[in-house]
Amino acid sequence: MIALTAAEIADITHGRLDADPGITPLSVVTDSREAAAGSLYVAKPGEHADGHDFVAAAFSRGAVLVLAERPVTGPDGVNYPAVLVEDAVLAMGALAAEAVRRIRLARSAAGDALTVIGITGSAGKTTTKDLLAGILTQQGATVAPQGSYNGEVGVPLTVFRADTQTRYLVIEMGATGIGHIRYLADMVRPDIGVVLGIGTAHAGEFGGVDNIAQAKGELVEALAAGGTAVINLDDDRVAAMRSRTAATVLGFSAEGRPDATVRAENPDTNAEGNPEFELVLPGAETGLHVSSRLIGAHHTGNLLAAAAAAHAAGVSGRDIAASLSTQSAASRWRMERTERADGVTIINDAYNANPESMRAALRTLADLGRGRRTWAVLGAMLELGPDSIREHTVVGTQVVRLNISRLVVVGREARALYVSAVQEGSWGDECVFAETAEDAYVLLNAELEPGDLVLFKSSNSVGLRHLGDRIALPPQSTEPTDEGSELL
Repeated sequence: MIALTAAEIADITHGRLDADPGITPLSVVTDSREAAAGSLYVAKPGEHADGHDFVAAAFSRGAVLVLAERPVTGPDGVNYPAVLVEDAVLAMGALAAEAVRRIRLARSAAGDALTVIGITGSAGKTTTKDLLAGILTQQGATVAPQGSYNGEVGVPLTVFRADTQTRYLVIEMGATGIGHIRYLADMVRPDIGVVLGIGTAHAGEFGGVDNIAQAKGELVEALAAGGTAVINLDDDRVAAMRSRTAATVLGFSAEGRPDATVRAENPDTNAEGNPEFELVLPGAETGLHVSSRLIGAHHTGNLLAAAAAAHAAGVSGRDIAASLSTQSAASRWRMERTERADGVTIINDAYNANPESMRAALRTLADLGRGRRTWAVLGAMLELGPDSIREHTVVGTQVVRLNISRLVVVGREARALYVSAVQEGSWGDECVFAETAEDAYVLLNAELEPGDLVLFKSSNSVGLRHLGDRIALPPQSTEPTDEGSELL
């Protein structure tokens, strides 16, 4: 973290200082449980709790300063040391912007440069971020988000982990409305911007897919003329962003677009479902073979996006291909594969879901499941707005047409998916509706057999990733115990 005194924090955030001006925090946290010796605790109001109620807990764990919207008094009747601001989240953004500015100045003075890469898109952000960070870490000190830190709180928390030794700063950028990406881009001033694709995720919040494209394109609009816009030419809405940036455009394509300077030649998947292809980069040597350890042909686009961004950052083609060929999934619940001792294979891809990623995951299940009994355990795709019933209906039809052996639909919000599968011709126990994840667990625990391949997929808040974790454990007996109770 860049060292900032309490006085500097107050000046940067236009806050009121109610603390020793020389206090210099060593880290920044927004969760009191993560506070440690020397922490700055940000007391932000939340959807379910108010951070001001946890100031005492943060200081009991070692916090030395709080960034707050009102004073908080300790048990001794004295206010906790604070910088008081109108909006704690906006104040975090101001601190992050200043941290990036100071890192750039320090590295420039040392004859080097900080490279900031922003990544956005409706799907694949976290996977692409992980892949790119894996490449860059081998080149120099790299900071990238933990998990899916990609919003107005997560981006500053990522920045606060950087210091003057940081060579590469990778930023994942999410949005739920127009203007959100612009705010994040203004905060970190990316040198390279990556736009992966425009899907229907959050269409309800945005008011339509065209508004999603407008919002995601704010990243390339924020790039300076000396920057690089890495865009997915396989997505027409993303390809159209070429006219929205003054930066150099580096287009990638997994579908062989002739105008793509970064592309996959002879793409295929091996017997384990891992993508393989020859990587083509502008001006790079030939023979750059990539044999990924990720699961699913749809990851080819993510691999190319990471390769293009790394190329723009100056990494050699050989280093890029070698790194992409050794990396496995770094974040949980993204096509996460588990082999149970009894021969059941679990693919847990239930961190999130939208129509595009759902269809890609089902195609992967069908490809990997040839000669095996396949199960699709599916929950709702949320935030689709008026298109929700139609999109769930399409997925239910796809399950049947892909000849998935068994479908388990979990939760009433996904019932349209179940109904469409039945109407498409899935009969009897081929298609089951479970009211709750617990109901689905009991069914799966009783009926899974050695050799079965099971996919779990839903939006994050539906929680099927946790059901996938339970099923990935050794099967539990449902026979009555001596006491007459059952183990579930």
